Amino acid sequence: MSDDSSRDDALPAEVGSRPRPQFGEYATPEEQRARIQRPEVTEALDAGVAPQPAPTPEPARAAQPAAAGFPVPTTRGARVDRIVTFGLLFYGLFSVVTTIIQLLNFPEYAETGARMLGVEATFTNLSAGYVWGAAAAAVYGIGWLATAVLTWRRLKRGRLAFWIPLVGFVVTALIAGICVTVALVGDPQFMSAIVNSVPS
Repeated sequence: MSDDSSRDDALPAEVGSRPRPQFGEYATPEEQRARIQRPEVTEALDAGVAPQPAPTPEPARAAQPAAAGFPVPTTRGARVDRIVTFGLLFYGLFSVVTTIIQLLNFPEYAETGARMLGVEATFTNLSAGYVWGAAAAAVYGIGWLATAVLTWRRLKRGRLAFWIPLVGFVVTALIAGICVTVALVGDPQFMSAIVNSVPS
């Protein structure tokens, strides 16, 4: 008998009954390459070189917040709150800048207010008017800055903040109104003209 038949006789009975392996030592190089997704492993084995392990993919990094320093809003209510809050702050900034410019020329500011009431009166207490007008302007500026800082801190914590600009406006307007009232009361003639214009 030939060597092939003696080799087959030497194999265990269960090996002869098995189907031909689809991979391993009985598979041809072409079959191995067809079944292995990394052809370089087969080529390395043919060359007698140990194959390199497949690189492990790095886990995807979480996306960074779009706004620096602020958490990304995840609910519709949080997004609406942020839009309303920034809208109030920008509107307040425009109003504050306009009011400050008017207060720095307090006599014109007082006379314009009187004309809106239908009264023609001249503000004569100029020195007090400029001082208290500047004080009221400073209150408006500081009040807006303080409101913006408190709003920014609350937004950074991811909390509702729309009410802070509203409260800041009310508090600032009250304090500035006291300064304006002191300046107006310091001119009795001007105040008399306004009081007399009010229908009894």
